Amino acid sequence: MNRSIRKVAVLGSGIMGSRIACHFANIGVEVLLLDIVPRELSELEKAKGLTTEHPAFRNRLVNDSFQQTLKATPASLYSPSFASRIKLGNFDDNLADIKNYDWIIEVVVERLDIKKSIYEKVDALRKPGTLITSNTSGIPIHLMAEGRSEDFKKNFCGTHFFNPPRYLRLLEIIPTPDTDQAVIDFLMHYGDLFLGKTTVLCKDTPGFIANRLGIYALIQTIRVAEEMGLSVDEVDKLTGPVAGRPKSGTYRLSDVVGLDTTVHVANNLYAAGEGNDESRDAFVIPGAMQKLFDNKWLGDKTGQGFYKKIKDEKGKSVILALDFTTLEYKPSEKVKFATLEGTKAISDVSKRFAVLVAGKDKAGEFYRKTFADVFRYATLRIPEISDEIFQIDQAITAGFGWQYGLFETWDAIGVKEMLTIMESLELKPAAWVYDMIAGGNTSFYKVEGGKRHYYDIPSKSYKKVPGQESFILLSNLSDNIVWKNAGASLYDMGDGILNLEFKSKMNTMGSEVIEGIQKGISIAEKDFRGLVIGNESVEAFSAGANLAMLFMFAIEQEFDEINMVIAQFQQTMMRARYSSIPVVTAPHTLALGGGCELNLHADKIVAHAETYMGLVEFGVGIIPAGGGTKEMALRCSDMYQAGDTELNILSTAFMNIAQAKVSTSAKDAREMNYLQEKDQIVLSRSRLIAEAKQAAIDLADNGYTQPKQRADIKVQGKTGIALLMAGIAQMRLANYITDHDAKIANKLAYVINGGDLSYAQPVTEQYLLDLEREAFLSLCGEKKTLERMQGLLNGGKPPRN
Repeated sequence: MNRSIRKVAVLGSGIMGSRIACHFANIGVEVLLLDIVPRELSELEKAKGLTTEHPAFRNRLVNDSFQQTLKATPASLYSPSFASRIKLGNFDDNLADIKNYDWIIEVVVERLDIKKSIYEKVDALRKPGTLITSNTSGIPIHLMAEGRSEDFKKNFCGTHFFNPPRYLRLLEIIPTPDTDQAVIDFLMHYGDLFLGKTTVLCKDTPGFIANRLGIYALIQTIRVAEEMGLSVDEVDKLTGPVAGRPKSGTYRLSDVVGLDTTVHVANNLYAAGEGNDESRDAFVIPGAMQKLFDNKWLGDKTGQGFYKKIKDEKGKSVILALDFTTLEYKPSEKVKFATLEGTKAISDVSKRFAVLVAGKDKAGEFYRKTFADVFRYATLRIPEISDEIFQIDQAITAGFGWQYGLFETWDAIGVKEMLTIMESLELKPAAWVYDMIAGGNTSFYKVEGGKRHYYDIPSKSYKKVPGQESFILLSNLSDNIVWKNAGASLYDMGDGILNLEFKSKMNTMGSEVIEGIQKGISIAEKDFRGLVIGNESVEAFSAGANLAMLFMFAIEQEFDEINMVIAQFQQTMMRARYSSIPVVTAPHTLALGGGCELNLHADKIVAHAETYMGLVEFGVGIIPAGGGTKEMALRCSDMYQAGDTELNILSTAFMNIAQAKVSTSAKDAREMNYLQEKDQIVLSRSRLIAEAKQAAIDLADNGYTQPKQRADIKVQGKTGIALLMAGIAQMRLANYITDHDAKIANKLAYVINGGDLSYAQPVTEQYLLDLEREAFLSLCGEKKTLERMQGLLNGGKPPRN
């Protein structure tokens, strides 16, 4: 069957249902979102004179749920306008409409009887061949299909999204014995290509893969922390970015998810584990968690959990952490462990793991106990929950945002070294691990011919991880490095295309990265036919220019040095635009300041959907001077029509820079004119570099020719400056901005309008670059600018919306 998904019906509008509906709307699909009709009129509805037949009453639940989702942060939609793609209704009046929909996703309450009653109605109304899937996280998939028609069973499957569906990359596909293989193949492909998910094929076992192992790891981490007397702050520090995991750590994650959700899943896993799971008792809720649950301190949804946010006497928000001994909240404390201090100079997370488990303090003991326990548990779940180790690692990394899966982490420590630790703690893994080592195999993964292979337990040999034909992993191309320095590496990806990967902290752009861009273009112009600039970082494409050296020069008032640095930066950006080979960038997550400017000068941007792009220099007390201000003036010029429209377009671009505005998605970046029609948005992060490589090939194949610098950029001169300065003056008068903000804004207004010109006229790119650099230099001498730079260098965060 040649399936095409144009319309999706989502049954159930709770947190997950509404957010799943939003993510389908994000990719352009028409969505029908349904829920039950309320039992009775509310007092407000009675006061309005509504009856039980009024649409506002009948759709109250779905309307309220959807509105809550639209107000929630982080946003579930790439753009607020996409809400128009979702039609709301109820089961009584609108369920028959599902006959016109290609995919029906059930997301109702986790009760088998309710789900089966819904399926009975759906089976009678759906057209043959329609996909029907459930987002259940705890009910066996095969039980829900009992009693249904053969066509229903053949097209029925579990599709378990993780919350929030827009941001978490995991989609577990759980077939039943009756599910058609073509349906499984379709969902695995569609989830990857169109929804941007890491699709993992799971067995119909309790908790599937991610929750079974993730909840086990979470609860056992809390149990070990209790035994060792570690505080909330200490555990979250140990289980955060230092170990390649999200900033939320363990306890903060529980607060975000909701303690009731964690307890519910753990209780289900305990109940389902009888006779099947030797570690079933691990799912018994630890004492501290149980106390919070009994007190209904469930986390964010109840205003307090392991953490609590309050306002101090000055009205400032303060985060308090729970003290387990007193069950009272106290201010969060700085966490220090010698083991963590030893990892500060190690930027590569995979190289930290061996240091962490070798620690002689409490931190080292904590890592040894928690790693050994979850590694052991994972080995014992094969083949129960999965036959392949790569499926387990993909589920954990995509579902919980870990940089490395369980077996990948074990590899990084050293298989034999970790085994020694596990045995010393009496936490021996499954027999197949010993068989693997006895066979002379010293790792769970290895790279051969640029492709990743995993250890296959039944055959006792290595097999290629499937699906790699669709994506490129730079970590697999270590034998293909053409050139490198301390801040960048240049890889030969084949087909005449190079990839430049930044290696600095947060991929900031210092002298080594600038050298890498120049070198990459030079080598590509000489021996190749295209250059991609992209990386596999989970943190940032690039958080912007490295301010440390600039700050040093500014403090010493070395303006000639600053001028030279900025001129070199500008020249590098212009070289990316005007090289003889196509330059394609592949941004994702953060692309700020100089990282944004690099993208603005590429021949084509191939952006991941979750790209947060912006010219944020204003927040540091300066204006974009790597061609960013020039480029927005150029793009405004290309958009001008006539009359007042020109000034409206100019004002929008000016405000985006002056507010240090960052896009909330790649779609939003397009609306802000950072991405253009020629640029491409990719849903799957795994495919990003491969898609960028193909874009470079296409440009080269289609006869790419070196463009010429522009000399036709229409700027507004004094007219535009006067308009913008009037607005700046009003903002200052109303105390919305400071004197220094006004000074920066006036400089920006001057540059983006082409300086003190008597009338609107065309100028060259170099003319605008010179204005940028002059304004930048003048602002670097300001005391307030230096204070802002120092604040950022001392641990402040880049300006965000």
